[in-house]
Amino acid sequence: MSGLPASGKTTIARDLARPIGAVHLRIDVIEHAIVRAGAGSHPLGPVGYVIGYALAEDYLRQGLDVVADSVNPLAITREAWRGVARAGSGEYLEVEVICSDPAEYRRRASMRISDIPGFQLPAWLDIVAREYEPWDREHVIVDTAAATVAECVAELLSLVGQSR
Repeated sequence: MSGLPASGKTTIARDLARPIGAVHLRIDVIEHAIVRAGAGSHPLGPVGYVIGYALAEDYLRQGLDVVADSVNPLAITREAWRGVARAGSGEYLEVEVICSDPAEYRRRASMRISDIPGFQLPAWLDIVAREYEPWDREHVIVDTAAATVAECVAELLSLVGQSR
């Protein structure tokens, strides 16, 4: 699950992971734990992603499904997740979550409350200024402005079912 902060990816990732019995692997949790431990400060660079890749590969090798949840803003990070899937299980569904309605997106970003104690959510200006490379290959786009969370999850469950 990829997409800018406040697009809805964590909500969808959680709701997708439950019915398929997958591990929900959230990069925000990893990065915040690193900061809380005093081992770094934001921005952390690639460290949270590298840890996420290692955890995901380990879970996949154990036979567990993983829903990885991260901004995933660069082609290099997207390719790394694909490599993790190949190394761990071979199956992979690339999903980008967007909110195509700018007013709704801004409203959501300003109304969010962090569910990670002590984690500072990015402000709207930080979100729109964030580096986010365009995708260079086919992937699934889920638009949270055009569908409810339940509809987005149902679409993804259908796609996951087709790939099995």
